[in-house]
Amino acid sequence: MKGKFIMVDGLDGSGKGVLVQAMKEQFVKSGKKVFDLKEYWKEHNNIPEIDEVQDYDVIISSEPTFSMIGKVIREEMIHVNSHGRMYSGLSTAHAFALDREILYMKLIIPALKKGKIVIQERGVITSLVYQPVQHEKLDLSTVMMLPGNKLALSHAPDLLIITKVSPEHVIQRLENREKKDQAIFENLLFQRKIADRYESEWLRRLFEQKGSKVVYIDTNPPNTEKETTEAAILAMDGIIK
Repeated sequence: MKGKFIMVDGLDGSGKGVLVQAMKEQFVKSGKKVFDLKEYWKEHNNIPEIDEVQDYDVIISSEPTFSMIGKVIREEMIHVNSHGRMYSGLSTAHAFALDREILYMKLIIPALKKGKIVIQERGVITSLVYQPVQHEKLDLSTVMMLPGNKLALSHAPDLLIITKVSPEHVIQRLENREKKDQAIFENLLFQRKIADRYESEWLRRLFEQKGSKVVYIDTNPPNTEKETTEAAILAMDGIIK
C-alpha cells in the first residue's frame, strides 16, 4: 500500500511550521505514532534508516535537513556570515538537490512504499522558486534536471499546500522572531521576487500535472492561526481517509 505525501511550502516566515505542527498534533490526537525528524536531528547528525521508523505511522520531515549536507547548507551556504562568503546559485542548487536526493533515497521513498504518511516542510518546490532568482543565469530547466530534483519531482506530493502572505508581513514576522535563521534570503526584495513565483500558474500546473493537489492557504492578517490551521487540516482530510 502506497503511503501519502504532504508538502507545505511558501515564503520564509509565512506560517509553514505552524501548519505542519497542527497536522502533527492532529495525528497524535487520532492515536497515530509520529516520528519527528526535527526532534531526531537535535541529537543525531544523520538520516535514520527505514528500519528505525518501522513502528511509526507518520513521519514529519523538513528541507534542508539538519544533518550532513543540510547542516552545511543551513550553517554555511545560506547563512549570513561575518566574513562575507557568498556561494553561487548553482552551488546552492547542487547542495540542496544532493541533500534532497539522500533524504528521499534513504527515508522518504522507502517510507511511502511501506504505506506511511510523510508530512514535509519545504521541498523541491523551494529550489524551483528560489535558485533561479538567486542566480539570474540559472534557468528553471537546469534546476529541474539536477538528479535530486528529478527524483523528487518523480515522487511529487499527493497534497502541496502553499502558504500565501505579503512579503512585507513576512519581513515583519521574521524581525519579531526570537530565534532568527540568519538566512541570506530573508530580505524584502528577494521575498517580493519569489512571492510571484509561488503564486504563478506555471508552478501550480507543473505539480498538478504530476498528480499533486495544490491548495493555497492565506496566512495574512486578519486570518488567525486557528483559521489557517483548520484550513490545512481540512485539505489534509481530503487526501487521507
